Amino acid sequence: MNQTIKNSLGETLDYSFASGADDFKKSDWIVVLGHGVTGNKDRPVVADPAAALNAAGFDTLRFSFAGNGDSAGDFRDATITKEVGDLNAVIDAAAASYTKIAYIGHSMGGAVGVIQASTDVRIRALVSIAGMIDTKTFAETEFGDETPDKGLMWEEESCPLSSAFMTDLCQTHNSLENKVEAITAPWLLLHGTADDVVLPKDSETVRRLKGNSVTIVTVEGADHSFNEPAHKAQLIDDIVAWLSTQA
Repeated sequence: MNQTIKNSLGETLDYSFASGADDFKKSDWIVVLGHGVTGNKDRPVVADPAAALNAAGFDTLRFSFAGNGDSAGDFRDATITKEVGDLNAVIDAAAASYTKIAYIGHSMGGAVGVIQASTDVRIRALVSIAGMIDTKTFAETEFGDETPDKGLMWEEESCPLSSAFMTDLCQTHNSLENKVEAITAPWLLLHGTADDVVLPKDSETVRRLKGNSVTIVTVEGADHSFNEPAHKAQLIDDIVAWLSTQA
């Protein structure tokens, strides 16, 4: 793919496309990868699985949501609702060339994937890495001590905490479980037991709602971004193996 992708507001979304290895080419599939809060397309938890999927024969497209990384837009406007629109724009672009789309979302990018996949049949496989479900608890736990429109996310000067972001997180919580129940695509969830940002109970909520129709992998000792090499290796191996069974 070599085209400009813009969301509905006309903001250009920065992305990296890579072709899969010719020897293992899965030509009708593309894997789209989205990051979490304060992230971008080049964070290792997104970029490393993409590289492994390329080696396994999958074309990949990892992108930065508007207002993040090198994408256009204002970071303060990067709510879940707006990011769903960003993902839809990326899928629109990918669907012009591919008949099967897999989406991998980390953290809040996982919540974005849940909302999109609940109505978008173009998503033929869904992967959540430390995927967020209880968005209200996340907002209150991580940023409850900050004053919206004055405070920062995790003391990062480039990441102001907006009231729009907080309000959207709390409102999204009211409907997300219904979105979970509406998903029909095969779904893999991976969560570390030491994740203190998005708690493992979020994946357990999906299990309660979906039963054995989803695949959940618990990685002992892994943190929110699977930073330890052994945890990252397990994350990547499990994603590649599972998606290869879907292709």
